[in-house]
Amino acid sequence: MGKATGFLELNRSDRSYADPKERLTHYREFVIPMSEDQIRGQASRCMNCGIPYCHNGCPVNNIIPDWNHLVYENDWRNALEVLHSTNNFPEFTGRICPAPCEASCTLNIDDAPVTIKSIECQIVDRGWAEGWVTPLPAARKTGKSVAVVGSGPAGLACAQQLARAGHSVTVFEKNDRVGGLLRYGIPDFKMEKHLINRRLVQMEAEGVEFRTSMEVGVQVSFESLQQNYDAVVMAGGSEEPRRLDIPGAEMAGVRLAMEFLTQQNKRNAGDDELRAAPRGTLTATGKHVIVIGGGDTGSDCVGTSNRQGAASVTQIEIMPKPPVKEEKSLSWPNWPLKLRTSSSHEEGCDRDWAVLTKRVIGSNGVVEGLECVRVDWVDGKMVEVPGSEFTLKADLILLAMGFVGPRKPGLVEQSEVQLDARGNVLADTNGYATSRDGVFSCGDMRRGQSLVVWAIREGRQCARAVDLHLMGASELPR
Repeated sequence: MGKATGFLELNRSDRSYADPKERLTHYREFVIPMSEDQIRGQASRCMNCGIPYCHNGCPVNNIIPDWNHLVYENDWRNALEVLHSTNNFPEFTGRICPAPCEASCTLNIDDAPVTIKSIECQIVDRGWAEGWVTPLPAARKTGKSVAVVGSGPAGLACAQQLARAGHSVTVFEKNDRVGGLLRYGIPDFKMEKHLINRRLVQMEAEGVEFRTSMEVGVQVSFESLQQNYDAVVMAGGSEEPRRLDIPGAEMAGVRLAMEFLTQQNKRNAGDDELRAAPRGTLTATGKHVIVIGGGDTGSDCVGTSNRQGAASVTQIEIMPKPPVKEEKSLSWPNWPLKLRTSSSHEEGCDRDWAVLTKRVIGSNGVVEGLECVRVDWVDGKMVEVPGSEFTLKADLILLAMGFVGPRKPGLVEQSEVQLDARGNVLADTNGYATSRDGVFSCGDMRRGQSLVVWAIREGRQCARAVDLHLMGASELPR
């Protein structure tokens, strides 16, 4: 460890945000990084624990104490090398990962974990600024070819690892741009899309070929992939949304969160309104917006609605309000259940919990309100509270209630792979092999909706499994 007394001498500090009044006027990132001296000081707080629980908390098993030490020693280039040894895209996770590593940090017992996420982000941003991030093409080609279906974080990580192993890799993406959920599900104010673009340039230089607007199961058949490639990786997302099954939910003012977020990201990318909104313009401008669902996607809808100039934003959640502070003796080093307030919430939002929706109110197909009732949770069962009915004014209702699995038409149906009990593609985390020979699956399509860091982990591990299948041995890390 760089400084044995660092955690005793320095308090935790972290990146700050631009003022809400300023950041609500644009869709750019608004995080203000720490100075170099500040970030080195924070890195010195790492205790280099005998058992580094942060490793277990991090799905990609980042070697966190090592790069903390290297940052403290001002050895940024080697810190970047250590960071990249386990994570292909730390500039993504350094911005949008909820940082389970920090929840697992030993110093989190006192609510003052090392600012791991900020250090990670500053290392990779420094690496790009200094020109240290360069293509790493394979020294020799294997003569084997792999088709990767889906260009989200799982597909990108898998493709990059396979290309570096010497395979010829083609990524098929149904959308007009590469990136999957990173591109169209994450608002630009959380992660600007030039970060994806520069990685694509690196990957193309490493030999990865990208084919956009090419949906497997529609423009190209799954059978043709099996005929033309030595292996196929199904790395699509968990895209089938949970629907709102109540009277009135068919009205035009009840829309899916992903449709809402995608439209704004397309506008930010410079698409004209017709291309950005083929089903018609969807904005929150001047409207009373209700977001159903208390997770990250719901928070993203809140931030986007406020930037569009919503008259009001209300977010409701069916589960009870979590505690403000977790009981460490029961939760640490695991991810705790506690109240989380995002930067979007701080920009303006009414939040309510233990609320069940009953009926969408409207006339002539136009949404006017949402009837709700409060619920209690008794022995894990939801019970409506008598006499607690109330109505929320609404012009636009956004559904951010999660996803129930991959879309079945097209890719999944044509592949004829077995599915698990939840409707995801069946494959384990050792071989990532599906029920079809030479066909593999990873990411949300396999595990269900999850975090970007889990997608990267699965993409990397799946790449090793594919390499082992094709070559009989693999030097790729798990």
